[in-house]
Amino acid sequence: MKARELLIATLGALVLSQPSPSFAQSINGKNLYTQRCAMCHGADIKGTGPLAKKSNPPTPDLTTAAFKKRLNDYPGVIVSSVILRPNGDLIPRTLRENGVKLAPHAWTVQDFRDLNKYMSDVIAKSR
Repeated sequence: MKARELLIATLGALVLSQPSPSFAQSINGKNLYTQRCAMCHGADIKGTGPLAKKSNPPTPDLTTAAFKKRLNDYPGVIVSSVILRPNGDLIPRTLRENGVKLAPHAWTVQDFRDLNKYMSDVIAKSR
C-alpha cells in the first residue's frame, strides 16, 4: 500500500510542478513580443523602443483606448494583420533601414493568440 501512495504522491507533485498551458502561452507571447516587437514598440507597448521614431510613420502607442478596443474586438486579427501585412513592408523596411537583422519566423495561429494575450495583459496593466 505504501508504494501505491508514494506513486500517487509523486504523480501529484509532477502535475503540480508542470507549468499550466496559460503560463506557457504567456511565456511564448512575451518572448515573441520581446524578440520581434519591443525594438519598435518598447517594453511598455507605448511606442518607446529604440526604433520607434525611426519608422515612417512613427511607431504608435498601443495602449490607447482605440487600439485596446480593436485588440479586444478582433483578438489576434489586428496583431496578425500587421505582422503578415501582404501589401506593405513597413516593418521589414524599418528593420532593414536600421541594420536590424531579424530571422524569419514561421508564425502559427497559437503564436498570434499568445502574442495577443500578452499584449492585452500588458495594456490592461498600463492603464
